[in-house]
Amino acid sequence: MEKQWYVVNTYSGHENKVKEKLEMRAESMDMKDYIFRVIVPEQREIEVKDGVQKEHIHKMFPGYILVEMVMSDEAWYVVRNTPGVTGFIGSSGKGAKPIPLKPQEVDKILNSMGISRLDVNKELEVGKKVKIIAGPFTGMFGTIDEVDLANQKLVLSVDLFGQETSVEVEISQIQLA
Repeated sequence: MEKQWYVVNTYSGHENKVKEKLEMRAESMDMKDYIFRVIVPEQREIEVKDGVQKEHIHKMFPGYILVEMVMSDEAWYVVRNTPGVTGFIGSSGKGAKPIPLKPQEVDKILNSMGISRLDVNKELEVGKKVKIIAGPFTGMFGTIDEVDLANQKLVLSVDLFGQETSVEVEISQIQLA
């Protein structure tokens, strides 16, 4: 099973408390191998009023948090039963597991916060195998040859018609193989 991103519904205004509680529960219940990151989607806005510059933090989706996790029965139970959580989005109820967000959806939200879906320092290194999930090479696998974090791009070696070929893709267009 692979880790994916899920949307969790919380009581409105309790997003940060639920984030803290969920992170503590993941630690204390030894679920760190199943529950990885918990994020409250926020945006910083700078407002100038009467010549004074103020920074405001606005929740992008009040009442919701994002959880990167492996959807096992145990992890699902831990998240669902965290105080302040009302459920997962994308679940039909009746014990059905929720549908994860698409990588492109996660990238759009996280990029607006200045965060990457992939842990670029640990997961993106030369020689790692990746799958291309968007663009003209969708569905193909490649090996990372170069990482350009400044421009959020990778150079991959892919097998194109039996020939190793270098292609450039954006980090948002790949997932780990």
